[in-house]
Amino acid sequence: MENIRNFCIIAHIDHGKSTLADRLLEFTNTISGKDLQNQVLDDMELERERGITIKSHAIQMAYKFANKDYKLNLIDTPGHVDFSYEVSRSIAACEGALLIIDATQGIQAQTISNLYLAIDNDLEIIPVLNKMDLENAMPEEVKDQIVDLLGCSRDEIIEASGKTGYGIEKILETIINIIPSPKGNPHAPLQALIFDSVFNSFRGIIAYLRIFNGEIRKGDFVKFVNTGKEYHADEIGILKLDREENKILKTGDVGYIISGIKISKEVKVGDTITHVEQPCDKAIKGFENVKPMVFAGIYPVDTDDYEELRNSIEKLQLNDASLTFIPESSAALGFGFRCGFLGLLHMEIVQERLDREFNMNVITTVPNVSYKVITNKGETIEVHNPSGLPEQKYIDHIEEPYIIAQIISKSNYVGSIMNLCIDKRGTLKNQVYLTSDRVEVTFEMPLGEIVFDFYDKLKSISKGYASFDYYQSGYKPANLVKLDILLNGESVDALSTLIHRENAYNFGRRMCGKLKELIPRQQFDIAIQAAIGVKIISRETVKAVRKDVTAKCYGGDITRKRKLLEKQKKGKKRMRQVGNVQVPQQAFLAVLKLD
Repeated sequence: MENIRNFCIIAHIDHGKSTLADRLLEFTNTISGKDLQNQVLDDMELERERGITIKSHAIQMAYKFANKDYKLNLIDTPGHVDFSYEVSRSIAACEGALLIIDATQGIQAQTISNLYLAIDNDLEIIPVLNKMDLENAMPEEVKDQIVDLLGCSRDEIIEASGKTGYGIEKILETIINIIPSPKGNPHAPLQALIFDSVFNSFRGIIAYLRIFNGEIRKGDFVKFVNTGKEYHADEIGILKLDREENKILKTGDVGYIISGIKISKEVKVGDTITHVEQPCDKAIKGFENVKPMVFAGIYPVDTDDYEELRNSIEKLQLNDASLTFIPESSAALGFGFRCGFLGLLHMEIVQERLDREFNMNVITTVPNVSYKVITNKGETIEVHNPSGLPEQKYIDHIEEPYIIAQIISKSNYVGSIMNLCIDKRGTLKNQVYLTSDRVEVTFEMPLGEIVFDFYDKLKSISKGYASFDYYQSGYKPANLVKLDILLNGESVDALSTLIHRENAYNFGRRMCGKLKELIPRQQFDIAIQAAIGVKIISRETVKAVRKDVTAKCYGGDITRKRKLLEKQKKGKKRMRQVGNVQVPQQAFLAVLKLD
């Protein structure tokens, strides 16, 4: 065990984490020649394209230092706020962490929140200043920020460049010298933490684990503590670039287990594995069932594709256990699914993957968060969909989820960032100057307000400098109303939203204006209305396309023209009774982009 080091890499998005991991793999000869490519651990096409890590990866490196052979287990972590639970489980499987900070951008919000997670788990932190090869690097300034944040000395900060390989040897040496070897009792009952899982269409679910106490052998009968399921370990092994089968995994090892599990719900990240005959006393702490934060309806463009969409989402769920879905139907869009996501980025990624990997063309409705409705009788109902809201007369009050948002930005943009947060019903909790020109503001805000376009607006008003991180803080009563959109008196349930009463009038007016542009003209007038309950708050009319029936009348008595117009009027009235208004796909997308 003395020669094992388990460590993870934590960083904000785009600080060069995957590139630095490439250099570590290259330097330790874990990958060579033909396998060498950029971001080797980001194996999803989408990850490479966007430059983000969506799924965490683990890989073992062998390194010889001072005539000793060391096993270094690198556990990569996703860099986005949506995946913070997965980051916390990866951190729990390690004894140390490389904290990577971009020398051109300095410390950002996600870096700080992940650093606190690492400190809570008593990890040894190794600060690394990355991208030192760039001309606009500000090493001295950023070193001051790191010293303030960590309280370390300037000499402890390693200068490196993931692109050129500068400083990689020093990083490996520091990992061996500073990060402690795993502690644990090899003779105690088995206790292992699942920190990730992937789905293989031939082998079923492959769970990645880190062993804290005891050992596991091939063929052992094991139990997953939180789900209570029991399985045989058909295959165990270690993680190199591919999986390498082993007969035994001992205390401190990181590896994988295959036991023929076909259902993703049976393997939960953060669960504990132990032996059935000789179980451990207690599970590893920190396990949570991941709760979705944002909900949206996903419908097939063609209603015949409903079953195909179900199969696609089920397959996607095998690779992404945090995605939840239940069937629902809408009068406007037919049959579809109400899906729960960890956040907006997660929702975007799921849509992209449905399109790319399964060729599914889908309509996504307005995303919303889950609300708690307290009825007159004192019952609590959880509502994920505005159409599931009880009638107003049965509701005592509605509670909505609140978050604590931490925003780090240059001090020039503080005023406009505060205005944005206050517009979104935020209350200022704290403001701290990290350095003379970098400030951290903490706001308490409703989660529903950041679901739409908050992140985009924040980036544009701060010219891309602001970084943002949040965690949920609880529920509070809110003055919310259900805003319905009516077309010719018929409610389009897919466009209805739950919104704060103060914003409802403005939002309803803008919605009607946008729909007027997008809905094609028919042979009859189309009334577009926004309503709260029975009260209409805004109206637009899409005028009818008219045929000039009086064109053939030239001269003669006016009654001839009137007769033709009356006849046309009756026809229009009849057509309107059977007329059906098609809402184009752009209308649903436009709601998200209302600005």
